[in-house]
Amino acid sequence: MSFVGYKQVNSVDELKELITQYTAQSPSYYFLRWAHRVSGIETKLPQEFPRPEGQVFNSALELRWKRQRNGYSVLLLKGTSSDVAEGFTEIPGDWETCDRAAHFHSKTDARFPKGFTYPNNLSIHQRYFFNVKTATVHFIALTINPSS
Repeated sequence: MSFVGYKQVNSVDELKELITQYTAQSPSYYFLRWAHRVSGIETKLPQEFPRPEGQVFNSALELRWKRQRNGYSVLLLKGTSSDVAEGFTEIPGDWETCDRAAHFHSKTDARFPKGFTYPNNLSIHQRYFFNVKTATVHFIALTINPSS
């Protein structure tokens, strides 16, 4: 079984602490979003942090955040439920995952007029989180092939 959960953090410091806790596994990759641009895939937390939205992912999980009036809402998507996700409220469902290979758009794709960067050797995948009882995909997380 997999884990899908959420929590609210009240400050940037709490968010950074949470990110540090869940990125102890290396390597991890960051992706930040603004209204007018994206950061690209980064190997460390960009200096522009914090930003309204972002995510960090590795072979085990994806952690997403979005700024709210009183802090940040955080979503945790884990491929396994083996270790406890302390402080997260589990979203009900019998969650299973399926990983599929994914491909990046060209770094010069017109959809990203300010450019889109990513490591050349990154083996990116998508992890589909679906409810076993309904076979409905509810979340799609970025992940990497553990051997990359």
